[in-house]
Amino acid sequence: MRVLIVEDDVALGQFLAKGLKLEGHEVDLVTDGHTGLQHALEHRPDLMVLDLSLPQKDGVQVLEEMHGRFTGTSVLVLTGRNGVDDRVKCLNLGADDCLLKPFSYTELAARCRALLRRRVQFADPILRAGGVELNRMDRTVTRDGRPVELTAKEFALLEYLMQASGRTCLRTDLLRDVWQASPAAGTNVVDVYVNYLRKKLGAARAELCGDIFGPDRVIETVRGEGYVMGVAVDVVPTVSSATRTQDAFSWGRAEHAHA
Repeated sequence: MRVLIVEDDVALGQFLAKGLKLEGHEVDLVTDGHTGLQHALEHRPDLMVLDLSLPQKDGVQVLEEMHGRFTGTSVLVLTGRNGVDDRVKCLNLGADDCLLKPFSYTELAARCRALLRRRVQFADPILRAGGVELNRMDRTVTRDGRPVELTAKEFALLEYLMQASGRTCLRTDLLRDVWQASPAAGTNVVDVYVNYLRKKLGAARAELCGDIFGPDRVIETVRGEGYVMGVAVDVVPTVSSATRTQDAFSWGRAEHAHA
């Protein structure tokens, strides 16, 4: 899942980001309300962890400007304000939960997990393409029913490509959104990781059914631009079904010879 932390205490924000990344989430950290609002509107994260006491725009202003514009992001408010009225106002503006400072990281992580679970009750957490299934909650991947072990960064890259729903993902966008790197970094890390994914996903299909479907097209290259999830045959063959395919082919040739 994609998490946005809006916290002007840089040390606290980095600590929270590190913990949530270790849980497998893609995390962005910004330190003021204006940038946080723009990031949320542009990237639509699954969860925003929002401090109330922020420069440029405070957390309440961010909620006011988000209110009614979209409902796709769950919001966990962090506040040192003890007044009940402040928390009630945040909840009325669309926040899903509030957590008083100081807090333990374990409680924050548990609240984040609860909000993300609640979110996927209204949306299918499983992305599907070309025989690949990616479960965003369990953080598991299968190809034609066979498990595929991915690193956290490989998982994030595959999730990004699958969320694009057949649209081309530019290398510059992948660098910025998956690696949080400058598009001008001049690195081939995207190509390297796409190759890792192709090998792992291709190995899962080859192990199951050999090459009876021809070249694997699970991730296709768009020359000069980037990558797109391909249109690989979405079939789950078994050993017996592969045998039946060969038997049917042999039978067809025999029938033709007798005709």
